[in-house]
Amino acid sequence: MSLHPSSQTSASMERVVAPSQAILIVVLLLLLLLSLSPSRADPDLLLDYCVADVAAQTFHLNGRPCIDPTLARSAHFATSALSQPNGAASTALFGFSVTTTNATTLPGANAQGLAMARVDIVGGGLVPPHAHPRASEAALLLRGTLLVGFVDTSHRLYTQQLRPGDTFLFSRGLVHFLYNLDPTTPAVVLSGFNSQNPGAQLASTTMFRSDPRFPEEVLKKAFKISGQDVQRIQRNLGG
Repeated sequence: MSLHPSSQTSASMERVVAPSQAILIVVLLLLLLLSLSPSRADPDLLLDYCVADVAAQTFHLNGRPCIDPTLARSAHFATSALSQPNGAASTALFGFSVTTTNATTLPGANAQGLAMARVDIVGGGLVPPHAHPRASEAALLLRGTLLVGFVDTSHRLYTQQLRPGDTFLFSRGLVHFLYNLDPTTPAVVLSGFNSQNPGAQLASTTMFRSDPRFPEEVLKKAFKISGQDVQRIQRNLGG
């Protein structure tokens, strides 16, 4: 009895199975790449909490080292940091000040992938166009009247007037602003972020007050302005 036909059948089956295995490998690789993507939110905890060891030497990692969980206290999960503004908004360049939570003021939030901020805006003040590269923002207006808005990647502008109790969402990485419509009454906003360190880049100061400076020719061509315009804007921004 010849075994050649069976051998041919096995070889044929291997030729059929191989492409399926290749597809499976490609899918698994894609899933692996997505899991390693830097666009993900802050990594999940493997513990109930990770109270920040604020006395530890600073490391280049996502968050602070944890203290021994048995040393955690209720005070680690509470803060009054947002009860008062941080600095005088009236003397700030654009008329606003920001007070944020961090691993020092709220160590129990360490590595939880969240942060909070209090934004005080003087009458007629502006939080100018800016973006948070690592977080989306939910802004709750506590006092005052605001005009808020953001621009998406197709250059479409979304704006909304807010009254106390209203909330507005700014998507991660998109340029947005908050403008106090009342020329005399201050406004107060409480914002939540889905990152421990959302980061912030103001469009105007990023371009015109960088260190070292943006090449003047780049700014002139990008904004269709003259060298004198560049220098005047830099002076107006305190540069």
